[in-house]
Amino acid sequence: MASTTESTNKILLKSNDGEEFEVDVVVAEESLTIKHMIEDDCADSVIPLPNVTGKILSKVIEYCKKRVELVDKKNGSDSTTYASYGSVNGGENDELKT
Repeated sequence: MASTTESTNKILLKSNDGEEFEVDVVVAEESLTIKHMIEDDCADSVIPLPNVTGKILSKVIEYCKKRVELVDKKNGSDSTTYASYGSVNGGENDELKT
């Protein structure tokens, strides 16, 4: 599995310009691309994202955090993913649209 810490359940993501981001796995898995890379055991220590700059990756991470927080708020701090929340409620939530 890619650089996860069992006690904190974090993963390390690396942009194409070398920026590294330590992110909660539940947040990282909001991106299906990253989720599949984790599931497929594609990286030993870092998940490289060669098509994403650090600036864009930071925005993606910020958005994914908001999605997780919204689901936690709606479900009383349940760690259910946004994907299951969206499918139960018919799709994208207006609170996430910018």
